[in-house]
Amino acid sequence: MYIKKQRLLTPGPTPLLPRALHAMMASDIHHRTSDFQKLYRQVLTDLKDVFGTKNEVLPLSSSGSGAMEAAVSNLFRRNDKVIVCTAGKFGERWVGITKAFGLNPIVVEAPYGDSVSAARLAEALREHPDARGVFVQASETSTGAAHDVQAMGALVKNTDAILVIDAITGLGTMPLDIDGWGLDVVIGGSQKAFMIPPGLAFLSVSDKAWEFHKTCDLPHFYFDLKKERKNALAGESTWTPAVSLIISLAEALKYIKELGMDKLIANAQMLAAATRAAASALGLELFSPNAPSSSVTAIRPPAGMDSGLIVKGFRNEFGMVIANGQGEMKGQIFRIAHLGYFDFADLFATIGALEIILNANGYIVPYGKGVAAAQSFYAEAIRTR
Repeated sequence: MYIKKQRLLTPGPTPLLPRALHAMMASDIHHRTSDFQKLYRQVLTDLKDVFGTKNEVLPLSSSGSGAMEAAVSNLFRRNDKVIVCTAGKFGERWVGITKAFGLNPIVVEAPYGDSVSAARLAEALREHPDARGVFVQASETSTGAAHDVQAMGALVKNTDAILVIDAITGLGTMPLDIDGWGLDVVIGGSQKAFMIPPGLAFLSVSDKAWEFHKTCDLPHFYFDLKKERKNALAGESTWTPAVSLIISLAEALKYIKELGMDKLIANAQMLAAATRAAASALGLELFSPNAPSSSVTAIRPPAGMDSGLIVKGFRNEFGMVIANGQGEMKGQIFRIAHLGYFDFADLFATIGALEIILNANGYIVPYGKGVAAAQSFYAEAIRTR
């Protein structure tokens, strides 16, 4: 009641891995020295291993949106026709970035809470065979929905277009066979499943995508992927990197490799499934029931209740930070994250707090009902693993 530990339950930033946080204390290192070059080379190697790709993975000192911009400015030409699949705020960001750089986006839209089907993408590709790119989110964090990027990859692979995936919250929460599925550009961010603070973004770039770079005519300077690729071979970044974050990332990547990327993904998927079970037990409606993401679960508040009351209740009563809806969805959903350094003890506490908050705001539920649903899911999961 008096001591409140802050707990981040948002889809970014996420809880920090303690050993990665401690590693940042040793950040007094110059980025143009052999010590840093050795570390940086190891980070590049481990990024490829964790991404699970033979493609080069390039870190950038930026948020994930910087890598999204870099993918557009380095690989396309002015007036290129591209297909943008959008089902939420981050899909709309792809629309904004492509327009900002003078591309011609063909927007394939699904309602918030839904996802763009592979069938609709297939139709768009038939109608626009001259499209040079397809943009989509693996996980649309604003709504808690996921796209079938495997099916989309199969469609785009045999065309002249490249598939660009915002997997900022998809990496570490859902399977992504980058090479096998033909995912040409896959973008990640440090403050998500990588369990370190914001400030780094990553792109894996396929050979097919690098061919696009040869004909690109869009302006870019700081986000120059060709320079980053060249300097990476020497164990350096083009510009002054976020040294402390690179050191922290090195430790986080070691942890992910020790744990296994498959287990990191399974952890998020189990937490998401248990959260859905708990919400159902409490009579709450999921916002994206048909294509739920494992990075975050979006839940509608009880009828007549603003989701902001639930968000405030978590923060004021328990020091827990969950996410409200974004944009037009503010007040209509609340979002509980599962990516990165979360475990079931976190979830039990979260659902227990939710029950108290719901009752305090007039939505009466039996205490322990949602927690019991999450506990039952956990018990069954450990019994069958």
